[in-house]
This record gives sequence, structure tokens and C-alpha cells, in this order.
Amino acid sequence: MRYFNYHEFDSPDAIGSGEQMMDEVFLEMLDKARHLAGIPFKINSGYRTPERNRLVGGKKTSSHLKGLAADIHCVDSRSRAYIIGGLIDAGFNRIGIAQTFIHVDDDPSKDADVIWLYP
Repeated sequence: MRYFNYHEFDSPDAIGSGEQMMDEVFLEMLDKARHLAGIPFKINSGYRTPERNRLVGGKKTSSHLKGLAADIHCVDSRSRAYIIGGLIDAGFNRIGIAQTFIHVDDDPSKDADVIWLYP
């Protein structure tokens, strides 16, 4: 990866899980999205253990549990536009937008071509 280190995707309760559990194709796409966006991506959450997922209130079917998702820190509109543009241009089609982060996943078991808002 050009822009990320595996440890950025570690579940806080499982050191090394980013390298062991994150999907390589997903990470390649995310690296490409970062390049296309032209701004840094700070990863809030990558892989999550079931315990960590419960702690943060994640869904039981969370793509984070499969190493197919990341939450990217974002708090301003311009960065949000660049990040989302990069994600779409890289081929992502599952994006969730919240006040302080953008969720992206590449989970083939879920509906494609969706963008949603978090309350």
C-alpha cells in the first residue's frame, strides 16, 4: 500500500489484526481512492473483533467484522466531497456519511449502489 500501514486498520483489542484480517482487494481500492482524492485519509475504524464491534454499537452483520470496511475521519464539507469523489472513482458503491466520518465497504453480501446518512 502506498498511503496506509496495516496497523491503521487494527482493532484496538487485537494488535496485528489489520494485516491479518483486512481484505487485500478492499485495501488496494482504498489506497487508490486516497490517491484519487488527493487528501489524507485518517482511519477511525478498520477491522473489528466481535467484542469491539459490540462495544461501539456496530451491527451484527457489520462489514468491519469481515475486514471489508473502514471509517474515514471527516468533519468538513470540502474534505467530504474529495473523499467521496475518490471513493466513487476508485469503484466503491457502498458509502455511509456521518457527522464525523465516512463509512466505506466492499461487501458483496450487501446491496450495491447505495449511499446512506447516519442519524
